[in-house]
Amino acid sequence: MTAAFMDLVDVTIVNIAIPSIQRDAGASFGQIQWITAGYALAFAAGLITGGRLGDIHGRKRLFLIGVAGFTLASALCGFAANPEMLVASRILQGGMAAMMVPQVLSIVHATFPAHERGKVFGLFGAIVGLGAVSGPLLGALLTEWNLLGLEWRPIFLINLPVGIAALLLGRRYIGESRAPHALRLDLVGVALVTLGLLMLLYPLTRGRELGWPLWGYASMAGALAVFGVLVVYERRKAVRDGSPLIEPSLFAVKSFAAGIAVQTVFGVALGIFFLVWTLYMQVGLGWSPLHAGLTGVPFSISVSVAAGLSVQKLVPRFGRKVLQAGALLMGVGVLLYVWESHRYGLAIASWQMALPLVVMGAGMGLIVAPLTDAVLSEVPREHAGSASGLINTVQQMGNALGLGLVSVVFYGVIGDRLTPAGVGPAFVNAFQHALLWVAAVMAVIFLLMSALPKRPAQQAEPVH
Repeated sequence: MTAAFMDLVDVTIVNIAIPSIQRDAGASFGQIQWITAGYALAFAAGLITGGRLGDIHGRKRLFLIGVAGFTLASALCGFAANPEMLVASRILQGGMAAMMVPQVLSIVHATFPAHERGKVFGLFGAIVGLGAVSGPLLGALLTEWNLLGLEWRPIFLINLPVGIAALLLGRRYIGESRAPHALRLDLVGVALVTLGLLMLLYPLTRGRELGWPLWGYASMAGALAVFGVLVVYERRKAVRDGSPLIEPSLFAVKSFAAGIAVQTVFGVALGIFFLVWTLYMQVGLGWSPLHAGLTGVPFSISVSVAAGLSVQKLVPRFGRKVLQAGALLMGVGVLLYVWESHRYGLAIASWQMALPLVVMGAGMGLIVAPLTDAVLSEVPREHAGSASGLINTVQQMGNALGLGLVSVVFYGVIGDRLTPAGVGPAFVNAFQHALLWVAAVMAVIFLLMSALPKRPAQQAEPVH
């Protein structure tokens, strides 16, 4: 849980500190882009491989290597002498996160019996909610405090004590687990997955800044062809020696295939919402990072409370309907936010945002915790790492797709001709437009959820 929290905070904490990094480190706009995109690309490209390495060499071992590497990379980021070193350290940090994060879900899946996993995933959902909103808040506080005159550097250095604690506690308390049959790493599969993901995610991440060049569209189309080759190769590999990178039999498990689709589309919704929300508050309304961070506290609390309730009380009684209710609730919260933003315009206050944020947070909490359990519930334990890596990867892909769509659904509405006086109204209008897209995505998620199992698998297993 500590590792999952560190990764979630690290993804969001940097965005708040970007103006400070640009000013203090003298980073160019391209370098600033790579400080965020470099981490995301290295993370997404390495997740499936990281998960499979855990299956082969031991999940505890890979987890501890990932935590140690992530902590070291955080120190290198914090002590970076120039923007180039910071970018390289961020790419290393993303790669180490890809070793660490897939082990979290697979260790849970391999360690706990089915009837106990729900409670653990409830806690995981609460951590997700807390990490998503405490990152910007923590980033704002550390940047504004300017501890010891270090400017933005404490946002990375804060990982050092947390990482060291995770390393020491992990060594003592986590039990080792691996796939029961001796697997070998599928290097061709690793190359194809990495190439396909980079061809898809790089143009999405950099497209708007580069003016959506033709090669970007060609690269994304080429990525689909690479994924097609990957599917054919992995099927043959599974038949030949039973050691593919991505286990094709996983997609024969209906709950896994449906859950992967929901995770991808949910990632798109979150990718759009969190970025446009930050831009709306800080650029459109002119709020300080701290003001914007504090505004998100009701959302964070709501996600955490709903996540705990959904897994422990609601899902055992109502099953899949809880997740569908979460999708509807989140959609209602989004529409309520659009209405309030339209009604109050630039004069809107934080307390007026609290109601839609609480409703949205409750909806998200009902989804994030039981969804992970629903996706993994029928997966064989020996493929836990591969499945966990896939879950994280498709969510990252969805996020990147959402961030790419922000160029269309948000910046596309603003246009290029902006006068200083018109920035506020233009951003408010674009925010409302983007949120209508998020509401539409939530409706798609609601429909996709009908393919999930009606009841979690652990209900069918005896309690020992």
